Amino acid sequence: MKNLFSLSLLAVLLSSSAFASDMPAANANSHRPHWSYKGDGKPKNWAALESDFATCGIGKEQSPIDIRGAVHADLPALEFEYTAGSANVVNNGHTIQVNLETGGNLKLDTGTYQIVQFHFHTPSEEKIRGKAYSMVAHMVHKNAEGKLAVVAVLFKLGKTNPAIAKVFAHMPMNKDEKIELPDGFNPADLLPAKQTYYAFNGSLTTPPCTEGVVWRVLKQPVELSRAQLAKFKKLYPMNARPVQPLNGRTLQESP
Repeated sequence: MKNLFSLSLLAVLLSSSAFASDMPAANANSHRPHWSYKGDGKPKNWAALESDFATCGIGKEQSPIDIRGAVHADLPALEFEYTAGSANVVNNGHTIQVNLETGGNLKLDTGTYQIVQFHFHTPSEEKIRGKAYSMVAHMVHKNAEGKLAVVAVLFKLGKTNPAIAKVFAHMPMNKDEKIELPDGFNPADLLPAKQTYYAFNGSLTTPPCTEGVVWRVLKQPVELSRAQLAKFKKLYPMNARPVQPLNGRTLQESP
């Protein structure tokens, strides 16, 4: 499957992470294990698997993080200008990812970004004061210069989520399989009613762990049912990178 971010920061992960999604990179050394979340390819070994993955080990602004001690700041509201459009659900071997052709834009204080994909991790990669949620959706955006911004939507167990139901009803069971959503998708359907957030700089959470990614983690979680979570975990029981050191980064939170 093609990587949507090969034009800029990414050689992998997008067709769209880490976010960024989790597209596999070519492995020049076939005797080495491919990156994964367990075994020889587990996260603590990522930096040694490929020379292009070195940032996973030496980077100073790596994601995900445990969000604690955030400073209250007069941050602008997130301006979501999402629209319904065609969408494909892809099983890329690391997660379920939804590629969006015309999903609309996100306006931040750092500029305007187009949403290109979103994908899921369980449990949530981000922690809030040490707590992980049941799942997270990483909504990946790219600006005209090819720079990335990711909005994280946290999920807790509760009622059936209609937006998740729409995606999971067409979830490919096999790696590299792609299914078009018959009625398209509006990414706004994933968002919580309240959109206050945590803000920090970070990286892709999958190799090559590229830094320079703008992160916004929404404070208010949304719900999904236990059955919906179980359906995802049948394919990917655990696909979360451990939290990474802050290394002096400032964390801010909006009012």
